[in-house]
Amino acid sequence: MCGIVGMVGKGEVSYDLYDALTVLQHRGQDAAGIVTCDGDSLNLRKSNGLVRDVFRQGHMNQLKGSMGIAHVRYPTAGTSSSAESQPMYVNSPFGICLAHNGNLTNTEELNEELFRSDRRHINTSSDSEVLLNVFAHELQDIAGMRLQPEDVFKAIERVHERAEGAYAVVLLIIGYGIVGFRDPNGIRPICFGKRVTDHGIEHMIASETVALNVLGFEVTRDIQPGEAVYIETNGKLHTQQCAEKSEYHPCIFEHVYLARPDSTMDGISVYKARLKMGEKLADKILRLYPEHDIDVVIPIPDTSCTAALPMAHRLEVKYREGLMKNRYIGRTFIMPDQKERIKSVRRKLSTVALEFKNKNVLLVDDSIVRGTTSKQIVQMARDAGAKKVYLASAAPPVRYPNVYGIDMPAAQEFVAHGITTEEIADYIGVDWLVYQDLEDLKDCALGINDEIKSFDCSIFDGQYVTEGINEDYLSHLESKRNNSAKQKSHNVELEVIELHNQS
Repeated sequence: MCGIVGMVGKGEVSYDLYDALTVLQHRGQDAAGIVTCDGDSLNLRKSNGLVRDVFRQGHMNQLKGSMGIAHVRYPTAGTSSSAESQPMYVNSPFGICLAHNGNLTNTEELNEELFRSDRRHINTSSDSEVLLNVFAHELQDIAGMRLQPEDVFKAIERVHERAEGAYAVVLLIIGYGIVGFRDPNGIRPICFGKRVTDHGIEHMIASETVALNVLGFEVTRDIQPGEAVYIETNGKLHTQQCAEKSEYHPCIFEHVYLARPDSTMDGISVYKARLKMGEKLADKILRLYPEHDIDVVIPIPDTSCTAALPMAHRLEVKYREGLMKNRYIGRTFIMPDQKERIKSVRRKLSTVALEFKNKNVLLVDDSIVRGTTSKQIVQMARDAGAKKVYLASAAPPVRYPNVYGIDMPAAQEFVAHGITTEEIADYIGVDWLVYQDLEDLKDCALGINDEIKSFDCSIFDGQYVTEGINEDYLSHLESKRNNSAKQKSHNVELEVIELHNQS
């Protein structure tokens, strides 16, 4: 999960790109980057850290140009190397920069092809660099001295033929324009819009509609699965379907957790979907526990607040925000290290004892992944004086690895892996636990956009929408993750030794 944005403006775009990244910060907190194009020159600033820390006034002053792309990074497979922060650049043909959200599932095969056949060298372990070079190779094979829109679309057509997995992409082609495209399954979100100024029309492409809304852009629509959008430097916009076969299979976890509630994805309001999740979950609780003794519903902030409110109404009990969040601690789910997640829970949340003391409390969370956070929060509720603690998850049990850009590749990490709901409840320490049913979750988002018949629900049901995802692939992915974690630990030990020697 990452956040991407691209803009073709009539004046300097750096501050608009910066503002868009701050709005998309929830999609990645590991690194941030902006590249702008000023004539034939590129200006790039990227580094590990939050947007506010990566960009200082001096950096912004140097990011000149009326066209640019930007990225906030969330590391997958346990890696958080600054060398893999984006945007990434390749100088041939024309000079191309890329920002990518998602994950390719045939990276190793493509890497081999790039080296053996395309004569291109990949310098990092990032699938984004692979995707950039695949596009650059195909464009170089097609384009003449002057780049035409049909050249761009033909190159993307060939990318679709070679790349597998999830990818929402923005590209900057020096001197020509900005390109946005999406994989044929539409797994990761991307949209575009326009803003009318005194100097003409400006265009922006972004991961979520909220980035466009905040900056005063009118949302045109989502980029469809397999489609590409090309915006020339003069503002002329071209669109074309570039995939032979395309069908909507957007990631349903975007609606559960990843996206901001004030975004609309593929015509579906994230906020409305989460309201429905709360209603469906309340109905299930009433079926299972018609004589429940719940005194108060308390959401685990922030994502579950939207679902918890209609739950309390339907259960006819009080809704209270009894857990206070420290806004300056990052989202624990997307932290690159499990130790950081565990340390951050009590620094991130504190209890309002008045709302827990001598009460039967129903905690509501958007999902339960590893279970360590839930376990600590339940203990905090008991320490605050709760008589009984119940837990409801707006999502079904997470049981299968994600291969499309969410950092959960090893099934053994999931608290729901291989055990029953009752055993999970015992581990977490609640009196009872209720999960959302998968069909109910799908119903919360289906029916709004007639083009969407199904979602990617692979982390819940193990049904992957792309080919080649089998036990061998998942085992290999888990092995890579473990090796990456060991290497990271080794690097930390070397840093400690070096500091000790210096002292």
